[in-house]
Amino acid sequence: MLAAAVTMACSPQAGEVEETGVASADGEGALSPSVPHVVEYEGGAGVAAGKRVVLISGDHEYRSEELLPALGRILARRFGFDARVFFTLDEEGFIEPGSSDISGLGELETADLLIIAIRFQDFPGEEMQHVVDYLDRGGPVIGLRTSTHAFAIDEGPFARYSWDYEGDEYANGFGRQVLGETWVGHYGTNHEQSSRILPLDERVAHPIFRGVDDMHAQSGGYQAYPIEGSDVLAVGQVLNGMGPDSPPDTEKEHLPVVWTRTYAGSSGVEGRVFTSTHGASEDLLNAGFRRMVVNAALWAVGLEDRIDPESDISFVGPYNPVVFSFDGYRRGVRPSDLAGWDTPIMSVDRPTTDTP
Repeated sequence: MLAAAVTMACSPQAGEVEETGVASADGEGALSPSVPHVVEYEGGAGVAAGKRVVLISGDHEYRSEELLPALGRILARRFGFDARVFFTLDEEGFIEPGSSDISGLGELETADLLIIAIRFQDFPGEEMQHVVDYLDRGGPVIGLRTSTHAFAIDEGPFARYSWDYEGDEYANGFGRQVLGETWVGHYGTNHEQSSRILPLDERVAHPIFRGVDDMHAQSGGYQAYPIEGSDVLAVGQVLNGMGPDSPPDTEKEHLPVVWTRTYAGSSGVEGRVFTSTHGASEDLLNAGFRRMVVNAALWAVGLEDRIDPESDISFVGPYNPVVFSFDGYRRGVRPSDLAGWDTPIMSVDRPTTDTP
């Protein structure tokens, strides 16, 4: 728990608290006005009981501020993880996707897993140091969608983590060196071409695919050529249309969209990595994609033998993802509004533009 946390009752049904801060999902809110960036979902019984996962949202387009709290709730309620979901905020304390205003990442010190869905971030130095410390100890990482280009840092002690870093010792930064690939380019047209995710025949028995079928992603394809040592699990079939039964684009080859690898931190410890170039909030609606990511979390922390193909991966509380777009996020939402198991992610009453 955060050192400055104070326990206060809150209503998980209403998702409202008396002050901005850390809000937990068990009916008790551990609140700290100094750290308004996080919502906590306390784990209970489950195969991952006692494991701690930190999820960091902060992309501009694909609505990770919806995807990650929904995923965090599933991991906590269904599997026992203690989940801490962090958001970037504006000056008033409302969620602002793509802002670099974040605090509280010291929670990574005791985390067993880091899940990120961020884009071109330049976090405050003391917060970025917590990320670096986690990587230095070889902590497991799951990177979704734009996390291949997670950081854009022009100068200073963390410049080498930038997606376009040119130094040979850490070429293309965190994306390439940890996740296995940096930003290359689109390979399909968003909102016109969706993707069918096809496990490779020789990897279909991987624990991450246990119980997984019929994966379809609303997000368009990315070009990706994972670094040597990456184990490609699935490729993407770009479709001419947004439905799972849309016809394939026969002019596009199948490129890697899901892979695993390991990386070594400065400690010499190797950490497991799962990367997918898909991961818009709408993608989580697909049960196959959702189960794959949940399975990946269990695999990443070494619980692959506990992956049950029939485990419950249903959403916890209402899930109302918007159609992803730049700047198309729900306004006026604080992390504390997402506390509890039953509050909506997010309320359909919140506007998606600043226009009255």
